[in-house]
Amino acid sequence: MSILKVEDLWKNFGKKEVLKGINLEIESPGIYALIGPNGAGKTTLFNIISNLLKPSKGKIEVVGKKNTDTSIFYEVSFLKDNRVLYSYLSGMDHLNFIRRVQKLPKERIDEVINLMSLESFINKPTGSYSLGMKQQLLIAMAIMNKPKLMILDEPLNGLDPTAVIKVRLLLKEMAKNGSSILISSHTLSQIDLLTNNIFFLKDGVLLEEKLDIDNQNIYKVKLEGDYEEKLNRFKESGFDSKISDGVLTVNLKDQKLEKLIASLQEMGLDYSELTKIKLGSEERYIRMFPEEVEKVKKINLKQV
Repeated sequence: MSILKVEDLWKNFGKKEVLKGINLEIESPGIYALIGPNGAGKTTLFNIISNLLKPSKGKIEVVGKKNTDTSIFYEVSFLKDNRVLYSYLSGMDHLNFIRRVQKLPKERIDEVINLMSLESFINKPTGSYSLGMKQQLLIAMAIMNKPKLMILDEPLNGLDPTAVIKVRLLLKEMAKNGSSILISSHTLSQIDLLTNNIFFLKDGVLLEEKLDIDNQNIYKVKLEGDYEEKLNRFKESGFDSKISDGVLTVNLKDQKLEKLIASLQEMGLDYSELTKIKLGSEERYIRMFPEEVEKVKKINLKQV
């Protein structure tokens, strides 16, 4: 049984097509990211999966049931923006509401307050909260029912570094315990610390990533000693490489690691470290959205 299955999903607002034939499936517990430029359709997709918005066409199943089946909401949670909070109610009021709707034991409130360190402000009205406080409360509300599927739209927004580390550890532990987490974030460095499973969305279309991410053959070599003249000879040997601050990055492509090691020894290049590196989400984003990068290059920085 799939945790989440989206088939041929379309959404139109008037004549504008916002989502165009989305097919997406999550079959096992873990953390998954949805990345794309502003206006790609990420929030619209999340709203439709959560049954807050009706699709124009398509089929959605969550934990083996139609997403319109109200029983799934005992097994699913969705973190939206903080406009869902009532400013005149306290954080405790919000948690109690979730507890009653989800039919959870009272002890669960104490657990999430402790997990998210809400003790100092949980009894104050949310209208007095900072952005970070609101976000911590929303995350506490989202984890109340220990969901099988949790959908998080920019969950790290407004959090201080301590809270970011805490939430990251919490999400990893939930995934280890059997939850599937679909997260949207523009902070790509945080995505790298959470997952390598990424869906890319552009103009309402889910893009196919043609790279075999798990089998990228890229190595980092930390050079030692006097290497500049020797490096010129190495570059002539046919390796796709670049050097920065004494670190040589080599894309072996179809070549063997043994050939790289032999060439380094042959050229007399000493090194203290040789490690395989993963392609990060920023590099993957650049490959998937080259036109977005071109927009940045056209900025006239002299006007700053």
